[in-house]
Amino acid sequence: MKNISIIGAGQMGNGIAHVFAQSGYSVTLIDIAQDRLDKAVATISKNLDRQVAKGGLTEEQKKSTLANIATATDMAAGVKAADLVVEAATENVDLKLKIFKDIDANAPVNCILATNTSSISITRIAAVTGRPAQVIGMHFMNPVPVMKLVEVIRGYNTTDAVTRTIMDLSTAIGKVPVEVNDYSGFVANRILMPMINEAIEALFQGVGGVAEIDTVMKLGMAHPMGPLQLADFIGLDTCLAIMRVLHEGFGNPKYAPCPLLVQMVTAGKLGVKSGEGFYQYTAGSKDLVVAEAFAK
Repeated sequence: MKNISIIGAGQMGNGIAHVFAQSGYSVTLIDIAQDRLDKAVATISKNLDRQVAKGGLTEEQKKSTLANIATATDMAAGVKAADLVVEAATENVDLKLKIFKDIDANAPVNCILATNTSSISITRIAAVTGRPAQVIGMHFMNPVPVMKLVEVIRGYNTTDAVTRTIMDLSTAIGKVPVEVNDYSGFVANRILMPMINEAIEALFQGVGGVAEIDTVMKLGMAHPMGPLQLADFIGLDTCLAIMRVLHEGFGNPKYAPCPLLVQMVTAGKLGVKSGEGFYQYTAGSKDLVVAEAFAK
């Protein structure tokens, strides 16, 4: 494993590129627009500056990390020399299936294809390729440079050898890999998302306000962030997409997304990424302000 291609230059994609490049791998970051790639590299540089300021990295290591990252807007060119491709696009089934067809058509025959999906079936994604034995899930946690966990998800056809390779590679980049099987939501989101959905349901039913619900979970359960703030951080559209995967996958009404979550996504209130969700977000401010719709 020397050459890693990352598809998607958003928050997850640039974080994955960051950790691979910092660990000495040659990274090609791929997206459809150069301005997205430029923004991603600028974000990586800013995050590296934070590491330097905290003494966790030298200036020379920062330069070396950035030198390990190339960018591409052409999928075929970006994956042609890859030993591993990690897809980190939006949590949308149709989009991911299209991307994997394209990767399969252009990546070297021995290349492993990984997806950073947080809930979608690895087996379903693998089925659109001609190499299902080489398709696997690598579910990184956000923010990627900080969080240690990687869920490594085996599809129905994923081989032992491919799984071992990805487990070892995850360790090599400073992560702690945990192998799980391919069921809707895997482990992390099968547990986390229903909790977030239940917090939204409690708000919807008037059991408590936004700040009150988050305070109970922070002080009572020692969570570093309340579930509503966490939902904003993840993105309410992503939370909704995962709940729908769980609901469809298990056919159990307990996984039905709360109507308030559906309504907020429909209204474009997506959390941090849109500037408003359960809280309001102002650039440069760290104050946590409850959104006007939920203010008493």
